[in-house]
Amino acid sequence: MKEDIRRIILALGADVCGFASGARLEEYPTGFSPQTIYKDCKTVVAFGIALPKGLFAINPRLIYSYFNGDIVCRQVDDIAFKASRKIEEKFNALAIPLPCDAPNEYWDAAHLTARGLISMKHTGVLCGLGQLGKNTLLLNEKYGNRLTIGAILLNVELEADPLSENICIAGCHKCVNSCPVQAIGEGRVQQNLCRPHTYGKTARGFATVDCNICRRVCPMKNGRITRPKNN
Repeated sequence: MKEDIRRIILALGADVCGFASGARLEEYPTGFSPQTIYKDCKTVVAFGIALPKGLFAINPRLIYSYFNGDIVCRQVDDIAFKASRKIEEKFNALAIPLPCDAPNEYWDAAHLTARGLISMKHTGVLCGLGQLGKNTLLLNEKYGNRLTIGAILLNVELEADPLSENICIAGCHKCVNSCPVQAIGEGRVQQNLCRPHTYGKTARGFATVDCNICRRVCPMKNGRITRPKNN
């Protein structure tokens, strides 16, 4: 069943897919557990779509902003919805698709901090899709920090996937040192510094991303480079 579900999700267009269950479901922050949303959740399925590498070679203001926002989030949510339907039809299970970004409830106005219904990047970690880098972005061995993560909650328990190795380079602090507003440090990002500098609007009201330096300067932004062995 687990591998059938993985095949369903990958066939719908996801680049990666992983599973978390058992004790890992207890590792979420209080109030943001999958079981807070659905008390009978026994497995979380996480999956991701990678952005094209080329989006990191240009000014992020409009093109990166558009595809990293509306387009990829819509595709991830579409996979979550369609996969949930297929899982329920094939396995007589209950499947709850979660929005990968919005809507959500939590907003700390004083610190300009939002939180999703569950943390997608921590879900990615717990499902074996990667580990968090110093800039708190999920780092996947193949796709680096280019993944947008979605999730589905299941009422059946499936074996968890192995956790991933952390590919964040121990002595590297490029993301920390490159941040124009010094928002990154101690494993967290101060959103009250990052958010006003990063997000804006054009005169016509189109959303913009004015800074993604911490993402672009990461040596692992495209994953770990494996060089072929010499013949």
